[in-house]
Amino acid sequence: MTSGRSFYITTPIYYPSDLPHIGHGYTTVAVDTLARWHRQAGDDTWMLTGTDEHGQKMLRAAAANNVTPQEWVDKLVTESWFPLLETLDVANDDFIRTTQPRHEERVQQFVQALFDRGYIYAGEYEALYCVGCEEFKPEAEIVDGTGPFEGLKVCAIHSKPLELLQEKNYFFKLSEFQDRLLELYKTEPDFVRPESARNEVVSFVRSGLKDLSISRSAFDWGITVPWDSSHVIYVWVDALLNYATAVGYGNDPEQFARRWPAFHVVGKDILRFHAVIWPAMLMAAGLDVPRGVFAHGWLLVGGEKMSKSKLTGIAPTEITDVFGSDAYRFYFLSAIAFGQDGSFSWEDLSARYQAELANGFGNLASRSVAMIEKYFDGVVPSAGTYAEGDLAIQKIVADAAAAADAAVERFRIDEAIAAIWTIVDALNGYITENEPWALAKDEANRERLGTVLYTAAEGLRALAVLLSPVMPASTEKLWIALGAAESLGRLVDQPLREAGAWGALRPGSTVSALTPLFPRVEQA
Repeated sequence: MTSGRSFYITTPIYYPSDLPHIGHGYTTVAVDTLARWHRQAGDDTWMLTGTDEHGQKMLRAAAANNVTPQEWVDKLVTESWFPLLETLDVANDDFIRTTQPRHEERVQQFVQALFDRGYIYAGEYEALYCVGCEEFKPEAEIVDGTGPFEGLKVCAIHSKPLELLQEKNYFFKLSEFQDRLLELYKTEPDFVRPESARNEVVSFVRSGLKDLSISRSAFDWGITVPWDSSHVIYVWVDALLNYATAVGYGNDPEQFARRWPAFHVVGKDILRFHAVIWPAMLMAAGLDVPRGVFAHGWLLVGGEKMSKSKLTGIAPTEITDVFGSDAYRFYFLSAIAFGQDGSFSWEDLSARYQAELANGFGNLASRSVAMIEKYFDGVVPSAGTYAEGDLAIQKIVADAAAAADAAVERFRIDEAIAAIWTIVDALNGYITENEPWALAKDEANRERLGTVLYTAAEGLRALAVLLSPVMPASTEKLWIALGAAESLGRLVDQPLREAGAWGALRPGSTVSALTPLFPRVEQA
């Protein structure tokens, strides 16, 4: 990817009635890390997140709480969703709410365009509907109820009874796009990633697409169909359009041309909406399909997907209050292969925090800075002649930086962190091997001592830059302690794709005391 190229990336827009749990946090920090990486690499980056606020589920929740739907969503977004971004140190460029006029007006414009182009018709509809999914359920996701729901048809995902709905609806001719979609997956093999997700989408589309009901007339909490005020637009059609309305579709052609198309990162349970229905809608409107859809796995707790109904959701603050936001970001992005399911356990988080962050990276930073303070009065020394072991470190740094950037291009943040971590391990081994404390005992070794400590400091400079998209807070502390801010400027302005070039940290920079980046955690 060339510098300056557009990189527009989105999280799904979240249902505000689901309180944010670590699964929502996982998606959000993954997207934020990818955006921070590209932004710092000089790409024209835009990160969007937001909330999906229409639909029957929201209407019922508001009624149960004796408030209007708008009051209900305003309260949820303000009390739960904005604070989540702060808790996790997320640097999104925009936050869209589907109740904002900028969204509602442009959704009507889009749907009107599909109608005018002949892709929407009126029809009768009868099907089993799940309010939890806001979706008419396909045969494969309908199961027989047990216990109190004996004799009823229930949703395979929510285990709640389905409602039989009979309505006059408007339909989108999704079935007409089967061949074009299959052609898209064939010519753009990376359109859906990872491969397991791609295979699922291809076989779903091959098995035949039915036209999609895109309106509801039984309730009014939604965006009105422009040519028929007795209908509101189906919540999923309205929700998907946020990715286009947020960047100027329908009112700012210049902004839209600059940003669109986007990369979408979604949980695998909403993959079909994003990889089948959404590109078909865009094709029908004569717009570019997204650049790609990446489906990550589920976060499992005790072997089960977290859910509100089963009360297995863990609030991100339960982790950040103890370990901090950087540790949260690092743990979820490094411990789980991005794209596969991952299990969360407190024991694993605690062990990795201790081994990799406190003892690995944190300790490396503290002792390197402390030795420069002790042996060189806090001034970064010059390196003398580099020996074989020093050059080996330089190669590890250069290789890690290149490998990490390549991994980020593949959306594999876990592989990027693993590549960067080879620097942490190599530098820890290097210091043990070169024993600066022993070199310091003899003035004759002064130049060698300078070379060793410059190598450690310059390695840390590269680590601060490479890890800043993952752990913005601790890397900023390290950057300042290395004296790099004074000579090189702000950490966020360091060109990420040049992080592996050796020799950027200037000898003569003044280091300052570094409090532990990852303090010992006292656990009850």
